[in-house]
Amino acid sequence: MLKRLLVSFSLAIFSVWAAAQGKELPDFTDLVEKQGPAVVNISTTQVIKQNRLMPQIPFDEDDPAFDLFRRFMPRQHPGVPREFRNESLGSGFVISADGHILTNAHVVDGADEVLVRLTDKREFKAKVLGADKRTDVALIKIEANGLPVVRLGDPARLKVGEWVVAIGSPFGFEASVTAGIVSAKGRSLPQENYVPFIQTDVAINPGNSGGPLFNMRGEVVGVNSQIYSRSGGYQGIAFAIPIDVAMEIQTQLKSSGKVSRGRLGVVIQEVTKELADSFGLQKPQGALVTTVEKGSPAEKAGVEAGDIILKFDAKTVVQSSDLPRIVGSTRPGTKSTMQVWRKGVAREVAIAVGEMREEKMPGRSSRHGKAAEPEAANKLGLVLVEPNAEQRKQLGIPHGLIVEDVRNGAARTDLRPGDVILAHINKGVQTEVKSVEQFNGVLARHDKHSTLTLLVRRGDAQTFITIKGVGDK
Repeated sequence: MLKRLLVSFSLAIFSVWAAAQGKELPDFTDLVEKQGPAVVNISTTQVIKQNRLMPQIPFDEDDPAFDLFRRFMPRQHPGVPREFRNESLGSGFVISADGHILTNAHVVDGADEVLVRLTDKREFKAKVLGADKRTDVALIKIEANGLPVVRLGDPARLKVGEWVVAIGSPFGFEASVTAGIVSAKGRSLPQENYVPFIQTDVAINPGNSGGPLFNMRGEVVGVNSQIYSRSGGYQGIAFAIPIDVAMEIQTQLKSSGKVSRGRLGVVIQEVTKELADSFGLQKPQGALVTTVEKGSPAEKAGVEAGDIILKFDAKTVVQSSDLPRIVGSTRPGTKSTMQVWRKGVAREVAIAVGEMREEKMPGRSSRHGKAAEPEAANKLGLVLVEPNAEQRKQLGIPHGLIVEDVRNGAARTDLRPGDVILAHINKGVQTEVKSVEQFNGVLARHDKHSTLTLLVRRGDAQTFITIKGVGDK
């Protein structure tokens, strides 16, 4: 009670001070009235199939409680898959009157059905035209015309301390409005090297993801994407993807359903003051190359471990996180020039930019809204892919197959997406697995009475998994 009185008193004092200065608190009503109809609620459904066996009844059959307990147990036949529907909520906003909508990639990730609800209560099934995990941007489409459309702003004109407004569906409460200020610009987050985030103190909660961030002119300047929280809810720090970055991504998603990014093939780290001193730099700047991947564009260009990349195509690399953004936005195949600091001297290096491998999104559709051609599953119902050099390096393996998907009937293998099949064992002889073709050949040689044993890497551990009835799909 005392805390509430103090807050009210503080607000009253601030209002009096603002009035005395000839200033008023901002009024968001006009902005919300004009721009709110272009903000949508997005709900997604994912169907998960699992095998669940009948739980063990903790009573003997002659116990009176046995019959009562059994009546309330779900009737489930051993080995028969059950379907579970995983539902989630998010937000989005209309960028074209014919139904193109921007949202976050994680909102539609793995969704079997995407439903869009407008402020006038109309509902539409949406098609995912494309999604990009690296920037967390997705483009979806509904069959509608004459929709209200947001106005786009310029994030470069945003100033720290400026008022901003978010509209979305936190916890499913549609058309909720929250306001705050820009806390910082150009934020880099761990594992998020391709987005210079806008940090705000706008109240953002689960369900706000994918919704717009407006400036006071009613222009969208960002897409609300993440919060920094120890509780899972709002704690005063939220991050938005600048709208210019999001629109560049959606242009590629609309035209091809995927995003092409430039790549050098180097591992880099931040240049500290101590490192700058040791390399003879006047101040900490640039990106220090620690590893050059064999066969990469960087190796072909003569880049060496210990080089400090200061500029790329005349764009200054102030800190290491700038380099992935600059290179990523460069079209693959482009002939570029880098300025590197090597052995106390700045020199120019010419390089042909490579292409970064695309991260696939489950449930993605093509640009025309037709379902994308699914990866083929083998006779066990497994979708397997061969890891590239970068993945093998990250996983610390010289060979193997990554389990990308586990489809109908494959749950009996006990394999999970993300597992890596390293070898198969036959009569005590362990044979390395190096290609999908080789592994499918092994399966073809087994009949329905055969048992196959695999050596599998799961996380940081290895385990043996036995599959019975290999030929009986």
